Amino acid sequence: MNKKTQRFKELLSTIFKSHPWHGVPAGPQAPAVVTCYIEIVPPGSVKLELDKTTGHLRIDRPQRFSSVSPTLYGFIPQTYCGDGIGKLANQHAKRKITKGDGDPLDICVLTEKEIVQGDLLLSARVIGGLLMVDKGEADDKIIAVLDADITFGHIKDLSEV
Repeated sequence: MNKKTQRFKELLSTIFKSHPWHGVPAGPQAPAVVTCYIEIVPPGSVKLELDKTTGHLRIDRPQRFSSVSPTLYGFIPQTYCGDGIGKLANQHAKRKITKGDGDPLDICVLTEKEIVQGDLLLSARVIGGLLMVDKGEADDKIIAVLDADITFGHIKDLSEV
């Protein structure tokens, strides 16, 4: 890329917000440390979801009391839960899974800090994951800790939680 093109892209980035799914990189240290886009913060009683077309957060639905998010919840940019994830999940699930949910990979981020709003980016270290199935589709959750978190920062594996 020549210098003029690079400069033009830099100027555009000051005018327009990058789409959180497609316009933000997963991070230079991915998959160990990833950039996360956070949609919901605890104790979020409303499910917010990224509008795939506009890149804005929208209200999806009120949460039931039993499904309030206990962690920061969002996704890893430039990822996709498609057929490959579905096939991998099918190898470990006790029921047939043929595909992923078609969304970016979900992530739950542990931190001791109170973060009061979503629609933000952060860096998190991946420590594990959970195989989840929703309506017959893989909907796995990556588990991570906020990078350099005082309380959870030492954790390297899900077994340490």
